[in-house]
Amino acid sequence: MRRTRLVLPTVVAATLTAGGLLAGPTFAAPARPSLSSSSAAATVSVRTAAPGTAERAAAVARARANVREHAKTFGFGAHQKLTVKDVIVDSNGTEHVRFERTYRGLPVVGGDFVVHQSRSGALRGASHAHGREVAVASVTPKVSVKSAEVTGLKSVSGIRAAAPDARLVVWAASGTPRLAWSTTVQGTGAHGEPVGKVVVTDASTGAHIETHDAEQHEAGTGHTMYTGDVTLDTTAQADGTYELIDPVRGTVTKDAHNVSASSLKASSGTLFTDADNVWGDGRTFSSDRATAAADAHANTAETWDYYLNTFGRKGIKNDGKGATVFVHVGTDWDNAQWSDACFCMMTGDGDGSTDPEQVDLDTMGHEMTHGVTSATANLRYSGESGGLNEATSDILGTMVEWYANNPVDTPDYLFSDQSTPPWLRRFDQPSLDGSSADYWSKRVGRLDVHQSSGVGNHWFYLASEGSGAKTVNGVDYDSPTYDGSTVTGIGNKKASAIWYRALTVYMTSTTDYHGARAATLNAAADLYGSTSPEYRTVAAAWTAVNVTASSGTHK
Repeated sequence: MRRTRLVLPTVVAATLTAGGLLAGPTFAAPARPSLSSSSAAATVSVRTAAPGTAERAAAVARARANVREHAKTFGFGAHQKLTVKDVIVDSNGTEHVRFERTYRGLPVVGGDFVVHQSRSGALRGASHAHGREVAVASVTPKVSVKSAEVTGLKSVSGIRAAAPDARLVVWAASGTPRLAWSTTVQGTGAHGEPVGKVVVTDASTGAHIETHDAEQHEAGTGHTMYTGDVTLDTTAQADGTYELIDPVRGTVTKDAHNVSASSLKASSGTLFTDADNVWGDGRTFSSDRATAAADAHANTAETWDYYLNTFGRKGIKNDGKGATVFVHVGTDWDNAQWSDACFCMMTGDGDGSTDPEQVDLDTMGHEMTHGVTSATANLRYSGESGGLNEATSDILGTMVEWYANNPVDTPDYLFSDQSTPPWLRRFDQPSLDGSSADYWSKRVGRLDVHQSSGVGNHWFYLASEGSGAKTVNGVDYDSPTYDGSTVTGIGNKKASAIWYRALTVYMTSTTDYHGARAATLNAAADLYGSTSPEYRTVAAAWTAVNVTASSGTHK
């Protein structure tokens, strides 16, 4: 979480009808045989636990058959191979199989798609990232890997001990698919924090395509500082000592000893241990290093429990595996970060003056949600999809706070208000931070992703609480609308359930705000019916932030 603080619709439908396969610029809701169109038709459970091995294999086999049978719909052709990324099975048997693909052995960036089908194998629809036809004339680069790495290194600044690493890809995330070098430049910043950029260049001409962040950065009992005295799940050892290893969720919490994040691996750091199973002093992170560990351990558990008890999701990758959490990373690093590379969470000690350790509830929920996004839609960390990536972490991270309902950290729509007094971002009017966008416009995709996320955050507030002035849990909000309309909220539990289903079932790596509107409307139709008040509120809230049915066509 940082402190300073494509040109086509990206979700496309292909719905099977009696007359054949129809494709269009908006996603038509898949057939739902067990759903009526009334608002009472919320018969698709949002608790979509991972299917068993045999069920998963059967769903994947049916999806592969559908891709072969409807190859034109999916843009599937010669020299392509599919890799299964995720499988979701609804309570009514509808299956959603997410694929990534390669072309002549090269990963295709922006070529992912989701197959929606019945348990009998009938195709219900498809969600596509930007790239559909992904063939390129040649996979032999004219620009050398060394040249690409030199270009990547020259393109970024402010990174210490930078090391470039280029890989050849088929770039289909924007424009016409082409062969490209994706060069990741990793190093450390001024405070020992991890810093990384991805520089994409045309492998035939060397022309710059785009540059974006390599990692998702966000600011960052035991006796904790942020959530009071809480119960921690720890592991007892034979010698009578205790370790911060969560035996229920698998989380391991370690002290990074202020080393730079770039040098951390899952095996790095020192596991927190204690003689009496009482952790932290609840006052400062410097006098007792276990205080930050207690906050992190507790709030990681709350995030796990939120996803499990709300959506049936068992961990970040839905595979039941816990992550490693590092506290005390870097020197005066005022941030927090999730890293897929080590499957770990990293938190800094703050800026040394106003901001303490970044381990409060919504910050921990935010960063862990980056891992969930990576394991599902994998929204690219650039342009509008990058804003949606950040908005997803803000929305679901905030819902971790609402789920926990901790009396010390009262639920609100002020993101990171504990570790960044008074708040880092707010949902009712994002522009109050001085940089975030309240509404969609042509310039949103050119903003920093932490600012373009404001459109999604504002949608979530309007869908949850509605427009106008309102006091919630003692906090005053006043949410405007782009068109002066009045929006009546449906509550944040319903709004977040719709967002989660849209993320895990309909969004793809290049989904933009127009695509997010289509994805959430499909999710609302699945959960509550296409004529329900919930469906109408989803649409009204998007219109209220200037994302209309046609807004994605005139960028």
